[in-house]
Amino acid sequence: MTFGEHIRTVREKRQREDCTFSLRMVASRTGVQPAYLNKVECERTAPPPERTIRRLASDLEEDADVLLALAGKVSQDLQQIVIRRPRLFADLLRELDEAPDDMLTRITREVRAGVS
Repeated sequence: MTFGEHIRTVREKRQREDCTFSLRMVASRTGVQPAYLNKVECERTAPPPERTIRRLASDLEEDADVLLALAGKVSQDLQQIVIRRPRLFADLLRELDEAPDDMLTRITREVRAGVS
């Protein structure tokens, strides 16, 4: 599913439950014009910048990193982490590319807990 399709699907689902999730109201809360949000949802324009994607994620109660990935973007904070140690993180990501999700989840938990 593309970024725009995902946004539209989530927004329309939320709208069925709560009328405040109309295209106009979501656009207003996220600081964009309704016509622009419609173009994004219909894939007639490129996904918005990170700041707007984060506002959409917050309003729609979606994960910002997932929306950024659907938009083909990486958050600024992650970019800065990679820029500080590019070779190390490039090697790590390439090695983990084919790892199963349960392994990645275990590694993440261990790193968070400070386990070596």
